[in-house]
Amino acid sequence: MGIPVIDLSGAGTPGSPRTAEVARALREACTTSGFFYLVGHGVPDEQVRAQFELTRQLFELPPERREALSVRHSPSMRGFETLGEQTLDAEARPDMKESFYCGMAYPDDHPYVRAGYQGYGHNQWPAELPHAPAQCEAYIQTMLALCRRLMQLLAVSLGLDEHHFDGSDANPLVTLRMLRYPPHPADADERSFGAGAHTDWGAITVLAQDAHGGLEVRMPDGQWVAATPLAGSFVINLGDMIPRWTNDLYRSNPHRVRNLHSGGRARYSVPFFYDPDYLTRIEPLPGTVPEGEVPRHEPCTAGEHLRDMYLKTYGLKAAA
Repeated sequence: MGIPVIDLSGAGTPGSPRTAEVARALREACTTSGFFYLVGHGVPDEQVRAQFELTRQLFELPPERREALSVRHSPSMRGFETLGEQTLDAEARPDMKESFYCGMAYPDDHPYVRAGYQGYGHNQWPAELPHAPAQCEAYIQTMLALCRRLMQLLAVSLGLDEHHFDGSDANPLVTLRMLRYPPHPADADERSFGAGAHTDWGAITVLAQDAHGGLEVRMPDGQWVAATPLAGSFVINLGDMIPRWTNDLYRSNPHRVRNLHSGGRARYSVPFFYDPDYLTRIEPLPGTVPEGEVPRHEPCTAGEHLRDMYLKTYGLKAAA
């Protein structure tokens, strides 16, 4: 079993002629690997290349400048994260990767910012890269439109109205993350990863990866397969919110990163994490709980689900 390729051509807008065909392919991918390559998505190559160039520029900044913009200084978890600051696999060593986080900027008087909901608020930007805010905002809007369309196709794949999820992201919680993985150490042991085995937390992840590869996906049979870079594609995967929303009909499979194939160079990737409105109710969708059975998960809000995952992966405890 490999990672399927889904062509969005002819299904990019509501009512498109290939909507049903693409929804069927999506259902097959979501009930097996939870991963697929997406081609025909319409995102300009130039926009993706520019995002990779910005990623390199961010990590060329001096360490003291990156420290000044650390996520530790940001209530909304925006800014730089250093090597070893996150451990995605509790059984592995700290992740060998550096990150820069940004997202949609919500004003101080927004109700979610005033309420202190995690992920809502301001970005931190380095003054040395004045083009970064507008460029990232444009990329976020492009990815947001793509994810909204994928959610429509997910609805069709589940036998729901194409617009079932349209009202769930009035205030979407989205994160754009730019990543740098140093070369995998020659003396690394079996517990060393760029990113340890994990599932993503939210709804949909759209990954742009460079030509070096390194992403590996665990298939339902337990085998790890390489998500070999495919020119012009994104790698799409479901996060844990979708299984919770579909009563485990759709899958969020584990994946990991090892920068083994770059010839001693850094690996860069640009994942975009899409989640609905913080207060969106996450409970089994119509038709996903077999008759006579009870739901497998307790209902919650999107924000509650993400908060619990954040506390778990960073080894923190919820405030009393």
